[in-house]
Amino acid sequence: MVACGTLVVSSGTATSRRRTRRRPNQGAPVTQTPQVPPADSPLVEVRNFRDVGGLPTVDGRRVRAGRLFRSGHLAHATDADTAFLGGLGLHTVFDFRNAADISLEGPDVTLPGVRNVNIPLTDPADGAEFWTMVRDGALNQLRHILGDGKAAARMARSYRHIITTRTADHSRLLHSLAEDSMPALLHCAAGKDRAGLSVAVTLLAVGVEREAIEADYLKSNDPHRRYKIRRSDNSPAAMSPEVMELLSPLFGADAAYLTAAYDAIAATWGSTETYLTEGLGLTPDVRERLRDRLLES
Repeated sequence: MVACGTLVVSSGTATSRRRTRRRPNQGAPVTQTPQVPPADSPLVEVRNFRDVGGLPTVDGRRVRAGRLFRSGHLAHATDADTAFLGGLGLHTVFDFRNAADISLEGPDVTLPGVRNVNIPLTDPADGAEFWTMVRDGALNQLRHILGDGKAAARMARSYRHIITTRTADHSRLLHSLAEDSMPALLHCAAGKDRAGLSVAVTLLAVGVEREAIEADYLKSNDPHRRYKIRRSDNSPAAMSPEVMELLSPLFGADAAYLTAAYDAIAATWGSTETYLTEGLGLTPDVRERLRDRLLES
């Protein structure tokens, strides 16, 4: 889920859901098909989960399996989901949701022996008034605020904003990972934007190929991973194909958004190396410890 204001984007309705959090005027999902765990994850109520192990680095190494995971929020995890996550040997769960997200969906489930760290990052589509319009607006209003590329442009701006304004938070994350926080799970609401950028920054720091970072990022568009949109009005007109097309850029992973983040790095710091060393304050020793903890020998 990515939520600002009162918009809700949900992981769908599962047939074996442990608990249901319904809200007035929440609306209905675009599709009503039961969620089936994907082949690469047994999780039912934790969306967009994956291990980033196996990604190649520019010097011929690979990310170790079982060290760095990413997902959407853990608030609705079933007992079986919790047992699976608890068996990963996690040291830390980093939650990038803000207070509004947590209030809407709830706190993460408790995983015994696992540290939980909340580092709120700027939501990629900020503004309560904007999200009220997304939730309640008629087609002509949505055309005005989202049409003609405006939705995608808003997302690209938000990625640039996170990169240029959240350096202290990303520095805190990477220094923590270099010390004692792995294996780690990084998540936000939908596991796409805030978690996606945080994973990308982490992978850049250990030299993972950009093409591999992008390929992993785009997996958030897989049908079994992607979050489903709910609106206040679930009538055919309010959930029409055109409405869904207008909303889609807000809830999809797009390579252009990552490019916007990279462009912000280049424009602000001149190069990725300068961003890592001066922007995030990563010394050669910290970089080496990150590589030792995250990469195969």
